[in-house]
Amino acid sequence: MTRKVTFKAVLAAIAVALLAVTGCSVVPRDEAGSGAGFGGDGKFNVVTSFSVLEDMTRQIGGEHVNVYNLVPVGQDPHEYELRPADTTHAQDADLLISSGMNLEGGNDGWISRLMTAVNLDASQHVEATRGIKPLYITDGIQITDEVALDEAADADEDEVNPHVFVDPANGAKMAENVAEALIRADPEHAADYRANRDAYVGRINELAGSYDELFAGVAEDDRIIVTSERAFQYLAKRYGLAEGYIWLIDTEDAGSPEQLKRAVDFVREHRPRALFVETNVNQRPMETVSEETGVPIAGTLYSDELGAPGTPAGTYIGFLEHNLESLTRGLGGE
Repeated sequence: MTRKVTFKAVLAAIAVALLAVTGCSVVPRDEAGSGAGFGGDGKFNVVTSFSVLEDMTRQIGGEHVNVYNLVPVGQDPHEYELRPADTTHAQDADLLISSGMNLEGGNDGWISRLMTAVNLDASQHVEATRGIKPLYITDGIQITDEVALDEAADADEDEVNPHVFVDPANGAKMAENVAEALIRADPEHAADYRANRDAYVGRINELAGSYDELFAGVAEDDRIIVTSERAFQYLAKRYGLAEGYIWLIDTEDAGSPEQLKRAVDFVREHRPRALFVETNVNQRPMETVSEETGVPIAGTLYSDELGAPGTPAGTYIGFLEHNLESLTRGLGGE
């Protein structure tokens, strides 16, 4: 998804935000004073920032929650423009769950503006990535030319990579945080939330085990992942993969001739078994890299969002399964 302006995150601001979230407990429903909200049925009202959190909340909350999701599938969670309906639902929310880690634009992003607009108490907001160690967009980057220097300058050296959830181990932690928030805010249904959490996190952990098995079978020389954007940094870190990508962050200039040249040079040098292209970007740049190098595109990967509702990748479990299938097809563990 193209960003007209790159999201800027300052490490100090992120630290303050995380401390604020960690240091305050979620106010129980009867103390928060909401609950009559957008469902009108007495259920617990939760607003989520994007599709992954929407699905996690539905899976864990079950019949006890109404969920209103802010960023629809197909829109950019980094540069989202709030709609009047978003404000209306947020006013009636018992709980707001965002990702954090810069996904929603950082400390001065649209989630913060929404909270200010509806006077939402900080105790009713939880960041699902709480407790996950951040990685930074420019980690490990070697600046080899002026163009690469300019691109790295667009991504502040303290800019957190928000694509935490492509790693299923991180996804399990996010689901646990969602469950904890629901339990604290709606203790009446805590037993059901715990049971749903255990089943759901158990399924995510099973998939994490499948990822472990895949990469354990990939030869050292084949442990390379090449994508359009540097969206799989967390997965690469966990499994010791060399990363190749066409652009560092998705901007209007993504897929420039200079970026394509660097990607082609990387592929020719490292000779990965396959290339991958994200579902939410223009596929033509990666097709060009494939044509120039003779390395095939093994398939698509989800990075910023789930698939469309009702499709196999329309749930977080389906998201992980789809990516696992594509990675298996391309890297082919032995």
